[in-house]
Amino acid sequence: MSETKTALVTGANKGIGYEIAAGLGGLGYRVGVGARDESRRETAVGKLRAQGVDAFGVPLDVTDDRSVTDAAALVERLAGRLDALVNNAGVAGEMGPGWDQDPTTLDLEVLRTVVDTNVMGVVRVTNAMLPLLRRSASPRIVNISSSVGSLTRQADPATEIGPIMAAYAPSKSFLNALTVQYARQFTGTNILINAACPGLVATDFNGFHGPRTPEQGAATAIRLATLPDGGPTGSFFEDDGVVPW
Repeated sequence: MSETKTALVTGANKGIGYEIAAGLGGLGYRVGVGARDESRRETAVGKLRAQGVDAFGVPLDVTDDRSVTDAAALVERLAGRLDALVNNAGVAGEMGPGWDQDPTTLDLEVLRTVVDTNVMGVVRVTNAMLPLLRRSASPRIVNISSSVGSLTRQADPATEIGPIMAAYAPSKSFLNALTVQYARQFTGTNILINAACPGLVATDFNGFHGPRTPEQGAATAIRLATLPDGGPTGSFFEDDGVVPW
């Protein structure tokens, strides 16, 4: 089996996910670019290869069981193991005026869609990739969360946390709680799992509003995906340190 480490980044065809893939590739990782859209996926792979990254495309819809199973089989066939998994794919869900989601009028189908991608999708992918991660000497899992998932910050009237997002924000709180449960399950193993907040990054996800670049948003995830043995697990980080739950 190759000594080159392999990473899989979901939702890696653009934005933060792409920059995470580029950053890991720059550190010498072979990178699987997970994405649903074939054209965008292959374009991203081409760009990464032009930068010298050993990248390969992974057709992956995190909401589809068969797609996830096939993705795991592809990674196994091409790499034999997985050293880092970054669960980056996510959706905000339909927004109302002012880019908010009013809980009093929230469409339950919007909530289901957001949770299926942002939470259940992470479980699907993580569990499918676990056999490959367990073959690594230092497996790392990073779940891309958001500070809007911090209940401490959301509940503090003195903290500016942005608009009300009754589907998206709770999905990230759910993801954070799930990260802790995985960490507890992995106690006594070499698997480290953490959540990362990229900050408010200007991407098409939010209509390109935000003071941070995708490269800046990718930094914490890259650091957590490359933690040394004995590093933190079951925690939530941003550039400045730990984010309160």
